[in-house]
Amino acid sequence: MRRGRMSHMRFALPLLAIVGCVVAAVMLGRIVPSVQAAEKPLEKAFPSSEKCKRCHLRVFEEWEASAQSRSIVTAPFRITLEKYLAKADKKDQAMCFRCHAPHIAEYGELLPQFIKEVESKDPHMDGVGCPQCHLIHEVDANAHPPVPTFQLGKTIFGNYDNAAENLAHQSQKLELFGSSQLCVTCHDSLPQTAQTANNLPDWLGAWKTSQAETSGKPCQSCHMPEAVGESANGEKIRKVANHSFPGRFGKVRAEAVELDFSTTVKGATSQVEVSIKSLVPHNLPLPHPGWSRIVVDLAIMGKNLKTVYTEQRFYQRVFGGGDGKETVFDFEAQTVLQDTLLKPEETRKELFTFPTPKDAPSMDVVVTLTYAPVHGPKEFLKAVEQDAPLGPKDRAFQAVQIAQKKTNVLLKK
Repeated sequence: MRRGRMSHMRFALPLLAIVGCVVAAVMLGRIVPSVQAAEKPLEKAFPSSEKCKRCHLRVFEEWEASAQSRSIVTAPFRITLEKYLAKADKKDQAMCFRCHAPHIAEYGELLPQFIKEVESKDPHMDGVGCPQCHLIHEVDANAHPPVPTFQLGKTIFGNYDNAAENLAHQSQKLELFGSSQLCVTCHDSLPQTAQTANNLPDWLGAWKTSQAETSGKPCQSCHMPEAVGESANGEKIRKVANHSFPGRFGKVRAEAVELDFSTTVKGATSQVEVSIKSLVPHNLPLPHPGWSRIVVDLAIMGKNLKTVYTEQRFYQRVFGGGDGKETVFDFEAQTVLQDTLLKPEETRKELFTFPTPKDAPSMDVVVTLTYAPVHGPKEFLKAVEQDAPLGPKDRAFQAVQIAQKKTNVLLKK
């Protein structure tokens, strides 16, 4: 067993990080495997990130803690893949790997091996590792979803100037690696198969016209925040990009919204008006069906801090399958039944009305914003629980707090 893999199995893949499945372009003829791919075995063309660790320890340790490193090792992904393969046409079976293990585009004939790696629960190959990103040479942004082109060889692409010469590989700077387009390649939309080909709205919303994007702040500004350190072991200290990709998990989530509220007492009835301002240039959350819900929780506590009223509201995009019924499986999504997502940089107002606590000198008002745990049919959640090493304690079942604000309101003078 490779070092660190057992710890990866403890966690479930977030939403973003949480990444969704898209049609494997190689299976539909949209990507033609390179001549170099035909000449190289998979493990040579896309070596394990463990090999990169030898020279890039800092980057490896950050990546190892990220959602990307767990793209094919989580219980929700395994169970979802199993359900998908049970009903997918053969020509579509590589779909989920299009983003969870994008090198399938060069090695489509090895799909059975990719599937076995996932089923093993301890894969020896990476899903989204160093080469899966740093061998991308260009992206066709006009395609939907965008299509990457890999250049397999000894050149590693990135966003650093003046890369140090070394014996392991050559380095080349590409503007692509400093742009949002690199990230959008996978974080774009739900899958499209022969059965579910449709015109569903994309995940991100109007990100191209957002204040952040138009002012020169691409995805990497928040999700690969600038730091100072070594790019390679022993190299001169300089500005580098963080490779833990913070999002649902990590400090960046606390900077995603501004939360505020005001309380009005009107005799037997009280009201709380909540203001939630999104500070991110994309939909919040990104609407992967089974993962993406933000919960607005209101809790009112009266005498002796006893909770006397609670209410929840969800920010989400609810998808419907071919039968029009709600589904949390991305490969079934064909229609949008409900859309309450926070739009890019939107301010949302929520008004809650509730009975004023009786026989209490004051009341405590608590408003909490959280990423909800994975949700879906009971049989799906049960299967995930049984498959996950930590069972119901798996990260998939844990809510993640984004922001919370509380105050005490006097009721009697």
